[in-house]
Amino acid sequence: MSAFRDIKDECFEANLLLPEYRLIDLTFGNVSVADRDKGVFAIKPSGVDYRTMRAEDMVVCDIADGRVVEGGMRYSSDTPTHRRLFQAFEGIRSVVHTHSRNAVAFAQAGREIPCLGTTHADYFHGPVPVTRFLNASEISEAYEWETGNVIVERFREIDPRHITAVLVRGHGPFAWGLSGAKAVESAFALEIVAEMAMKSLQLAAHAEPIPPELLDKHFLRKHGSSAYYGQPDS
Repeated sequence: MSAFRDIKDECFEANLLLPEYRLIDLTFGNVSVADRDKGVFAIKPSGVDYRTMRAEDMVVCDIADGRVVEGGMRYSSDTPTHRRLFQAFEGIRSVVHTHSRNAVAFAQAGREIPCLGTTHADYFHGPVPVTRFLNASEISEAYEWETGNVIVERFREIDPRHITAVLVRGHGPFAWGLSGAKAVESAFALEIVAEMAMKSLQLAAHAEPIPPELLDKHFLRKHGSSAYYGQPDS
């Protein structure tokens, strides 16, 4: 029995949610899940069809140095980006990358997703930011690692616990959370609010963000020590 069975199972199940929620096309997308105590994370293998993928196919890598700890398949090409985010955002346990269409449209336009309504505010405490383009040397030298770096750079003054997603300019979205399921939920919410924002901006090109008081009310009633939405943890 694998010493990493728990995170491999969780990673596998979270990856299967991507096609279920229609967040991916073909094999474009991946989820990783970390075991912080062991200093490792499991991630989807590269280019494997979701219909044939198995839990044992998940590849386990070391967070500190990236070496493969367990697994016989080639890991996702986005693995260095996931590893960089695990290093920088200490509170997260899972990272998701998709090419969901509406979020990608904002990334390709180089536009953040503005918080135009309370659906957005329920999940993200402000606009979902977009990074800069990677420069030529970043692309040529260590592209996937540097993708993680431009995300970390963009979050220098943003709390990744309050904004759990980002758009990489010209590329697409990354999202994260405290579990595989929660990270996928964040990616799904991102796609929903991206679609809503796009339609709102088509109807009213100069639509204004919701007032900060309404943003705070909706976000803080679901998140943080004073949250009262839903049922208390048992």
